[in-house]
Amino acid sequence: MEAVFLRSSPLRGAMSVPGDKSISHRAAIIGALSRGTSAIRNYSPAADCASTLDVLRQLGVDISRDAEVLHIVGRADSGFEQPVGPLNAGNSGTTMRLLAGALASQPLDITITGDDSLLSRPMDRIITPLRIMGASIEDSDGEGHPPLHVQGKELSGIEYRIPVASAQVKSAVLIAGLRASGKTTLIEIVPTRDHTERMLERTFIEIKREGVIVTIEPGIPEARDLDIPGDVSSAAFLVAAALLCPGSDITIPSVGLNPTRTMFLDLLKQMGADIEVTHEEDDGWEPRGSIRARHGQLSAIKLAQEDVARSIDEVTLVALLATQAEGNTEIRGAHELRHKESDRIKQTVDSLGALGACIEETEDGMIVRGPCPLHGATVSAGRDHRIAMMLGLAGLVAEGRTTVNGWEWTDISFPGFVNVLKELGARLE
Repeated sequence: MEAVFLRSSPLRGAMSVPGDKSISHRAAIIGALSRGTSAIRNYSPAADCASTLDVLRQLGVDISRDAEVLHIVGRADSGFEQPVGPLNAGNSGTTMRLLAGALASQPLDITITGDDSLLSRPMDRIITPLRIMGASIEDSDGEGHPPLHVQGKELSGIEYRIPVASAQVKSAVLIAGLRASGKTTLIEIVPTRDHTERMLERTFIEIKREGVIVTIEPGIPEARDLDIPGDVSSAAFLVAAALLCPGSDITIPSVGLNPTRTMFLDLLKQMGADIEVTHEEDDGWEPRGSIRARHGQLSAIKLAQEDVARSIDEVTLVALLATQAEGNTEIRGAHELRHKESDRIKQTVDSLGALGACIEETEDGMIVRGPCPLHGATVSAGRDHRIAMMLGLAGLVAEGRTTVNGWEWTDISFPGFVNVLKELGARLE
């Protein structure tokens, strides 16, 4: 499917975004491992999160929906059921990695597979620590690629230094640690998003966080009611749209403002963006608030590895904004972007370059020279939802028509994104 974008300004209004995708995955999986029934409000409608629910149902988890509330009956006492056939995680790396941690100690024999994109993504980063814990987990080719074959074993707690900045690796091992003998300690390169730690704390699991060190004691989570905030990574696209289109003024209410997820907003402020963040009272779990963004002049910045690690889903947006900023923006330490749904470094450089951007690929990032006028062209999403949405925004500031092929991939994280843009005043065909 394709979507056609025309130069647009201004964009104005207040618009909500779907429930946070990262939190939704974790709420479903931890809820399934809990004792009792969890009531989850504002669960993400993203296709990736639907994949998590699908595989949990195949494992015997009772999941129902009542209006806007998802009810998950935990199987802490009975354990998961042996499914008929492989579990299909679709396009979701989070589903596959966190589920592998959850299944590592279950007395089952299970294969986890996915679509072509997911089958190309690295899983050795979870295979290694889970094997150290005693898990029996095999990849398909000896090089860490799915499908994964997991046979449940008794696990032992470990101390493990994570070699890549990855909240998914951390979360997979923490979830496995729930049923291990002895505590599990993880040491990160840099702090990554901490939704798993916060949720485990909320379900009465003993967990300690000191800088880059996280330690968990084994235990059974207790089911809790959860109200999931709006996805800040989805809100980032609306913020970027406001900053790009002259005269724009957009407000996004009830967005998650977890400090491990707001680096993108910090980076934008460094660029001189006109952004106002209003914090609301939080419930001691996940803070939330409103974000208001208005168009204005932007300046170039430099991103290092820690900046990238804490804004991994928004780096492509920084690159787009940099095409309209004054000066040279350098993004370094972003090698992890090559292992997402696409090689996001190459995909960003090639597609923005096709639109006229002055952008150069480096081994671990990119250099963007701005401001540089963009022109319409036909570009491909490369089967990547965040690339698709980023290119759609580029089309709002490019002269002429910008056609984005593969627009259907946006359903992975932000179903209805095109309708949201239209309501804000964007010109689309």
